[in-house]
Amino acid sequence: MPVDAEAAGTIPPRNGPLAGVIVLDVTRVVAGPFCAMMLADMGATVIKIENPNDPDYTRTFPPMVEADGVQASAFYAQYNRNKQGVSLDLRSDEGKALFRRLVRKADIVVENFRPGVMDRLGLGYDVLKAENPRIVYTAISGYGRTGPNSNRPGYDSSGQAAGGLWSMNGYPDQPPVRVGTIIGDLSASLYAAVGTLAALREAERTGQGQVVDISQQDSVLSLTENAVVRYTVAGEVAGPLGNDHPFVRPYGQFPCADGYVFFGGYTDKFWAITCALFGEPEMARDPRIDTMEKRFDPQVDATIVRPLIERWFSRHTKAELEEMAGDEVPISAIKSIDEVIADPHIVARGMIVDVPVAGQSVAMLGLPIKLSGAVSAPHDSAPGVGEHNAAVLGRLLGADAAELAVLRERGVI
Repeated sequence: MPVDAEAAGTIPPRNGPLAGVIVLDVTRVVAGPFCAMMLADMGATVIKIENPNDPDYTRTFPPMVEADGVQASAFYAQYNRNKQGVSLDLRSDEGKALFRRLVRKADIVVENFRPGVMDRLGLGYDVLKAENPRIVYTAISGYGRTGPNSNRPGYDSSGQAAGGLWSMNGYPDQPPVRVGTIIGDLSASLYAAVGTLAALREAERTGQGQVVDISQQDSVLSLTENAVVRYTVAGEVAGPLGNDHPFVRPYGQFPCADGYVFFGGYTDKFWAITCALFGEPEMARDPRIDTMEKRFDPQVDATIVRPLIERWFSRHTKAELEEMAGDEVPISAIKSIDEVIADPHIVARGMIVDVPVAGQSVAMLGLPIKLSGAVSAPHDSAPGVGEHNAAVLGRLLGADAAELAVLRERGVI
């Protein structure tokens, strides 16, 4: 624990629309830490609580940043920046007591244990609301707090598999393919943030908190677009489509001189503009492809529309296509991450931010939520384990140096 944090005895103020809101973050990995990080980015004071002997194991996830012999995970920092770090053994009686005291001062608790774990610790919602009736208790889990599968352990891929998304991804006549990011964790965190803020608004209005119950499976299912109604109305089971859309054409990936672009000019308006842009306006009036309905036909698309588009696009690079048509029709370069990070629009939107990690500045994801009244401020580094014990426990609970020393000696913090 850094000496300066021990001596400070104060919590650095946060700016933003959630300034003054106190969040106890009892989560690890991504589904939970990302939710709490978004609240921190918007000004909440987020206190990351970790077991002193078993902290968040993403602290060891690559890529690692090293400076002066100190290593830190940029992965961990990306989801835990702007937080205060408190170490607390919630299995000990003294740790439970300290946590309940923190709840009295807090507005929100976020946890992502399997349902029942916090209850067995004696720190479930019923116990915590007795300490603070206004507390918003956000619980993120694989399958939610109710239903026959609620006790099952879950990871991101569990949500992708059980929520149907995995079965829809990939190419026809090939095995399903997992979505290439942790969409189950990320979507659950996003929904948790929305639900938490709604419950906080209700608590501020009525004085009563509640449980925000977020399931990874539910979250993934909500991302399956039209798959549910296609089945319930027409009996169609959605399967892998590759880069195609089930009924909209042209709408997908097309090759060009130096890679691939997405093109979605399927409406009559966009189709006419595209034909004119590429020097063949008469194709918009070709009786074989002059309406959306005709262009939607898979055979017409494969034999007339797609070859025409590929001929047009093959003459140009991704950048040239965006420059000549990007303001007129839906066309976007399919970019690798290095290209995205260098994209002037992404930079202008503040989607790449600098965060201190092990004494170095590391560029990482910014917050996609843009508020016109928000005050831009430098990002704080992710906390070390228990880095702000003195600041948080001293300021919020009035613990003095002697009490902290005893708690540390007993392994409570």
